[in-house]
Amino acid sequence: MKRLIFATLAASLLAVAGLAGGAGAQTAAAPAQANWPQRQVTVIVPFTAGGTTDLFARIFAQAMQQKFGVPFVVENRAGAGGTVGAGHAARQANDGYTLFVGTASTHAIAPYVYKSLPYDPGKDFQTVSLFATLPNLLVINPRIPARTLPELITYVRANSGKLNYGSSGIGASNHIPAEIFQNMTGAKMTHIPFRSSNEIMNALAGGHLDLAFDNMTLAWPQAQGGTVRAIAVTSRERSPTAPDVPAIAETLPGFDVATWHGLFAPAGTPRPVVELISAEVKRIYSQPDVIAKLKEIGAVAAPNSPDEFAAFSAAERDRYRDIVKSAGIEPQ
Repeated sequence: MKRLIFATLAASLLAVAGLAGGAGAQTAAAPAQANWPQRQVTVIVPFTAGGTTDLFARIFAQAMQQKFGVPFVVENRAGAGGTVGAGHAARQANDGYTLFVGTASTHAIAPYVYKSLPYDPGKDFQTVSLFATLPNLLVINPRIPARTLPELITYVRANSGKLNYGSSGIGASNHIPAEIFQNMTGAKMTHIPFRSSNEIMNALAGGHLDLAFDNMTLAWPQAQGGTVRAIAVTSRERSPTAPDVPAIAETLPGFDVATWHGLFAPAGTPRPVVELISAEVKRIYSQPDVIAKLKEIGAVAAPNSPDEFAAFSAAERDRYRDIVKSAGIEPQ
């Protein structure tokens, strides 16, 4: 039951993506369209199946497979906050047949929380398009006697060192908010890394975890189902999806940690192919039904051009450099 709501919404989204596969006019870059794709395209996801990143990848892959008639296979390679999968993707051929779903974790945060990476976020990848943006949601196990953020802060401070929180690994976008929270409140919690958001929600609902700052796409359906309790969102402002849930910044001014997911290719991938794929992302993620379904789980579709995504990614690296520094996180 604890995964039913999200699973139902995910299935609905994938069904909508399937319908989107055959819709829309011909895209730009006609010469590239005549030659690509001629065989299977692999879409690498740096987290396990069933999580938010995996969902965005499958929306894209299913629609592309339906339109082009060749397999678009999602390959999950989890580990180290997404950096294992990113490193693998960076080493693949730049022929347009390997794509990568990157996140704030892999392309904005990782350079500042790891002493060394198996890839360079800015040099080893070609930006294709953003998929969506979304806040994280602070959720707690219902047994914790707190219903508001001030109550939770009081409880965490009174039990400093006794509580735990889950994330997808050091430097993951659901790890950074917890570190900032501890820094701003003065409370200490034990970090328990998992391979995916799906595992975090299962542990939280099962009583093995106290709290998490996880992607709203997965956490909000669980909160609606009553398996976890929603306390606040990590973005500067409240989410239109859950307007009654306050922003952490309303209690802790300056708290602002949102996340994003987007499509990359190995550096050097032919520009006409990149432009074609980017146009397809825009078509898929601009479908009214996809936009509406994403909103139900707290995400905002935000497709853009390769150059716009490159500028966005660079700005995010600058922003997270300051966030990580302010949180006092030392590179591992």
